[in-house]
Amino acid sequence: MAANWAEAEPVNILEDSLSPDRAKVDSINDALTDRIVSLTRYAESIGSAAVLFTCSAFSSAIELAASLASVPVLKPNEAMFEAAIRQGGRTAMLYTFPPARAGMEQEFREEADRINPSATLTSFLVEGAIDAVRADDVATHNRLVAEAATRIEGFDAITLAHFSTARARSAVEAKTTTPVLTSPDAAVAKLRFLLGAGATTSHHARR
Repeated sequence: MAANWAEAEPVNILEDSLSPDRAKVDSINDALTDRIVSLTRYAESIGSAAVLFTCSAFSSAIELAASLASVPVLKPNEAMFEAAIRQGGRTAMLYTFPPARAGMEQEFREEADRINPSATLTSFLVEGAIDAVRADDVATHNRLVAEAATRIEGFDAITLAHFSTARARSAVEAKTTTPVLTSPDAAVAKLRFLLGAGATTSHHARR
């Protein structure tokens, strides 16, 4: 946000029990959905002009929250997937958090059906990268993601699936000539578009 929309005023709402609780279940249940909706309502209550979620494992819950909200509510990856699909027909996705895969693939498919039904997504799990992040070993995380990118060929774009993976962008770009897209940059660009590029300072709530 600071790099791409400095005049905006981000408000960060952190609920760090959601990801481990999501990892304990096979799919998003009613209790998790209720918590996502509650976060959205709280964000609205403090005057947010839009809500951007930053965990990619809650797609269906965020969609419900968006349908109930009076302000734009973005899933973490929807803007990135839209940009990737417009880049070409074949997209590679590097992901580090296994519970997020199915929801992200479904989200990509929905965006593709709207923009380019022939577009495809191939997912690649980067083993050990999420553990490195949790241990505050960013260097190892970035190295593992970049190494995974060197094994990817024949795609029109590489997407780094999570907000946490975006920190590896420079390392990945050093290893490939394929365009690399990240969730944060694409999401901020879409927020600016939705709220008006020349808008005055606004509040944005992020989980």
